[in-house]
Amino acid sequence: MALATRTERKPSMTRTMWDSPLGKKTVMAVSGLIMLGYLAVHMLGNLKIFFGEGEFDHYAHWLRTLGEPFLHYEWALWIVRVVLVVAVVAHAVSAYQLSRRDIRARPTKYVHKKPRASYATRTMRWGGIILGLFIVWHILDLTTGTVHANGFQHGHPYQNVIDTFSTWYGNVIYIVAMLALGLHVQHGFWSAAQTLGVGSRTRDRAFKTVANVLAVVLTAGFVAVPVGVMTGVVS
Repeated sequence: MALATRTERKPSMTRTMWDSPLGKKTVMAVSGLIMLGYLAVHMLGNLKIFFGEGEFDHYAHWLRTLGEPFLHYEWALWIVRVVLVVAVVAHAVSAYQLSRRDIRARPTKYVHKKPRASYATRTMRWGGIILGLFIVWHILDLTTGTVHANGFQHGHPYQNVIDTFSTWYGNVIYIVAMLALGLHVQHGFWSAAQTLGVGSRTRDRAFKTVANVLAVVLTAGFVAVPVGVMTGVVS
């Protein structure tokens, strides 16, 4: 009596790529660049607050009508949100799994510390955790209004921002998170270039310079808003 033999199914190319360290690093790089693009646009939008309440509130309303009449009200905004959620989850899961793989590969600590590791490199994991917690707080504060300090006003984003940065803890949370963001971008952009194969010995210095500039510009741009409120420039 012949025994039926099962044919082993070969894992898909996508699965094989995801299971490899290079695949996870590629997912991290691509998702990180998607988030970086969003951050640049978001920062420019935030800076509209310096042009007054009417300009800022109009911009916030425009975001919700983007794509009309082809898209319904807020559809474009929700598409962006879904893409960002996927990017954040993919980035976080890849980072966690790579971290666990690294720990399993060397269960004991190095005898000698690596002196060349930059501060940004050493704090990437903690920076990611800080940013993850900040995203949750930021949404609950200025999107849903759940933890908003002085009574959330739907349709009045300018006043909501003023209220948030009129509290000491709102400023501390935001500024600390933006400093963590700067360090994350500084190391992450250069690392993404290496992963995607666009870096080289001759271009490493250029990519590091771009990473430093991006980190400084994004940090300064985001921090300018709470500083503007604290100093009375925005009121």
